Amino acid sequence: MRIILFLFSVFFGVQLFAQDWQSNFAQTLQRAKVESKPVILIFAGSDWCAPCIKLEKSIWQSDEFVAYSQENLLLYKADFPRKKANKLSAQKQKENDALAEKYNSKGYFPLVVALDSEGHVLGKMGYENVSANEYVGLLKKYFE
Repeated sequence: MRIILFLFSVFFGVQLFAQDWQSNFAQTLQRAKVESKPVILIFAGSDWCAPCIKLEKSIWQSDEFVAYSQENLLLYKADFPRKKANKLSAQKQKENDALAEKYNSKGYFPLVVALDSEGHVLGKMGYENVSANEYVGLLKKYFE
């Protein structure tokens, strides 16, 4: 019984603090309209971009960002991995390429794009060597 209780609490504890990264950008925008929430669109190179990896570990996985994003944002990551083992499906690559053409034509990595619920750009930023609280504060300025 203790084992079941332990596994139950671990599973739901992980679910409670897991981020809700969206998997389809068009659906993310539809959801943003319904929920009246802004979208954070992140362009990352998850297996080659050192600042992208730092952002992932120090900001996106932080308790501060997770708590803020769960209540206030929708999240979409357009990943551009280079290693063969991390290759995206052709459909996902096509979707990310179209997003890059529209929102990241200069090819900056990482690039964090704040969008309103209609998909209009509110602001852009990259990696900042600041605390998670400070980074969340920088993002909040786009939504005021």
